[in-house]
Amino acid sequence: MDKNKFVATPPMGWNSYDYYDTMVNEDQVKANAVFMADHLKESGWEYVVIDIEWYSYDTGTQRDRYQYIPFWKMEIDEYSRLLPCPDRFPSSANGQGFKPLADYIHSLGLKLGIHIMRGIPREAAHNHLKVLGTDRTANEIANPSSICFWNPDMYGLEVGREGAQEYYNSIFELYAQWGVDFIKCDDICRHDMQSSEKEIEMLHHAIAHCGRPMVLSLSPGPALINKAWHYEKYANMWRITDDFWDNWPLLANMFERCEIWQNHVSQGCFPDCDMLPVGYIGKGFGEERYTRFTKEEQITMMTLWCIFRSPLMLGTELTKLDSWTLDLLTNKKVLGLMSHSAGAKQIMRDKHQAVWFSKDTLEDVSYLALFNLSDEVRTISVAPEELGMETFDGYQLEELWSKENQKGNGNAFMTEVSIHGAKLFRIYTHILNNQYM
Repeated sequence: MDKNKFVATPPMGWNSYDYYDTMVNEDQVKANAVFMADHLKESGWEYVVIDIEWYSYDTGTQRDRYQYIPFWKMEIDEYSRLLPCPDRFPSSANGQGFKPLADYIHSLGLKLGIHIMRGIPREAAHNHLKVLGTDRTANEIANPSSICFWNPDMYGLEVGREGAQEYYNSIFELYAQWGVDFIKCDDICRHDMQSSEKEIEMLHHAIAHCGRPMVLSLSPGPALINKAWHYEKYANMWRITDDFWDNWPLLANMFERCEIWQNHVSQGCFPDCDMLPVGYIGKGFGEERYTRFTKEEQITMMTLWCIFRSPLMLGTELTKLDSWTLDLLTNKKVLGLMSHSAGAKQIMRDKHQAVWFSKDTLEDVSYLALFNLSDEVRTISVAPEELGMETFDGYQLEELWSKENQKGNGNAFMTEVSIHGAKLFRIYTHILNNQYM
C-alpha cells in the first residue's frame, strides 16, 4: 500500500480540540459531521477528527487544576487497547468501539479520524495487561522513563523489544475494524523523547500491517527540518508549529515556518500549519469566544495555508458558523490550490510584507499571493522578473477573494492591501474574454 497515493492532496476536515478540548461527545461529533456534509463536503472538506482523551471518564471536571486528570479512570480492554468512553460515546458500549460512529460518518460521505498518544497506557503497564499477538505484557514493553511532559496517560514503548511492534499492530487492527480513516498521533512529532523517531516508523508499519489506508498525522510541532526525509517517508502530515491559536504574532511567524518547509510539500507529504481557529472556539477551555482574528487576518491565514498547501483542519463549532466564515471556507477557486497547484515559493519576506507564487497543474495559470504584515495599509509591488515573467502586459489578474479583475500593465504590478490582510491573484497567461476585463 503506497501511503501517498490515497492522500494525494492535503487533508481537509474538522477537529474537535479547539472548541471542545477533551470533552467532545458523540452527539456533538454527529452534529458537526451533519453540518460538514450539508455545507462543506461539496468544497472538499471530509475528515471528522475526534481529538484527545476520547477514552477518559470525567473529562473537564477538574479543569481548574488539570487539563488531563492524572491517573483517572479510562476505558480499556484486556489487551491494553483504549476504547471510547461509553459515557460520552454510548454507541461504543458492549465492545463496539467507534465502529457505529464510523459507520454513521461514512453514511454521510465523510471520513472518521481519531487522536492517539504515543505509547501504551500507563494503567495497562501497572496492571500487567496482555498484549495481543505476543506473550509479553504491557509492563514488559513500556518504557517508564519515556513520559509525555504534558499528558500523564501513557508510557512510551521499548522500541526493538519483542511485543512493542505487536502492540502498535494490535491497536491499528482495532482501528481498521472500527473503520478509522485518519490517525493524529501526539507527543511524537518534535522528538521530545529519544524513541519518537523509531515509534513513527512503528506506526507506519502498523498501518501497513492492518491493511486499511489511514492518514498518519504527527503532533505537536515544531517538526525538525533536518528530519524532513523521515517525516516524508513515514507520515502524511507533520506539524511545523506548536498549537496554533487566534493570535496575530503566531500567524505572522507562520511565514517563516512555511519558508523553511516550502520544498517539502509533495503528494502524500504535507507540512502542517495546524488548525484554523475560526468562528467560535474555546468552550472546553472555559472561554467560549469568537475568534480574535480580524476578517483580514482570517483571509491571510486561509491564503497562506492554501498556497503553501497545508492540511486544513477547522478548529471550531461548525454549527455556529456565520455566513461570512462559511463563505471564507467554501471559496472554490481558493481551495482549488489544494488539489491542483504546485511549487509554491516565498518570493520575498520582510517585517512589512511577504509574497508567494505558485503554478496551477491543470491550466496555464499562476497564483500570486501578496501579504501585508504591517500595521498600516500598504501598497505592495511585484516586478515580473520576480515571477519568471518578462512583462505584465496582456495578462489578466483575478483576485480570488474579492472576485475583482485587473489588467496587467508594464514592468510592475502593484495593489493596496489592508492591515494584516492578503490578496490572492490568479494570473491568466492569455487574453480573456471581455467578461474578465
